[in-house]
Amino acid sequence: MKKDTIFEFFRILAEHNPAPETELEFTNTYQLLVAVVLSAQATDVGVNKATRKLFEEVKTPAQMVALGEEGLKQHIKTIGLFNSKAKNVIALSEILDRDFGGEVPQDRDTLTTLPGVGRKTANVVMNCAFGAETFAVDTHVFRVSNRTGLAKGKTVEKVEALLEKRVPQPFRRDAHHWLILLGRYTCKARVPECWRCLVVEQCEFRHKVLEPKPAARITKARGRAAPA
Repeated sequence: MKKDTIFEFFRILAEHNPAPETELEFTNTYQLLVAVVLSAQATDVGVNKATRKLFEEVKTPAQMVALGEEGLKQHIKTIGLFNSKAKNVIALSEILDRDFGGEVPQDRDTLTTLPGVGRKTANVVMNCAFGAETFAVDTHVFRVSNRTGLAKGKTVEKVEALLEKRVPQPFRRDAHHWLILLGRYTCKARVPECWRCLVVEQCEFRHKVLEPKPAARITKARGRAAPA
């Protein structure tokens, strides 16, 4: 994708949604960090359902430590990998309370030393909490970046590096939010809904789906759905 095309790609997304935000629910930076750790291999919707009552009770690392691993598990048991996630959240909370005065560090390298916090998680926290121009590459961002031709790479690291290089101002701070939302709701994994995509003209995907598939009809005689 050429420079002028990339600019237009993000200009259109920005015009449609000028202030994109994460769909995770939180009231402070610590809760954001916990929510992002819990969101690994889980949906934001599922995490929000699990954390609403948790975050009413827990707002600081000290309160999480007091709740304990077993107490945390009761709140997040509907989330995948909840056992290991609970262990990591308690461990990182202990470190934050002991070594950082209960505050989340504003440095990506320091964040990634915390249990359960990888580069993607750190990038999300840096961006959403501190306004850093970071590019958190999840499955949606990875797919959209490759499919559209924006940043083609076989690894998350390669895609992140290309986004760092290619995304222009004034779009850098919000770019990963637009890409996540595009992948989550339009540029879907199985069948991209190109017919309603805002940036279909800028996209370089060669197999665009420009019309929705006909709705399935019910064949009463056989009692199952049949293609229209």
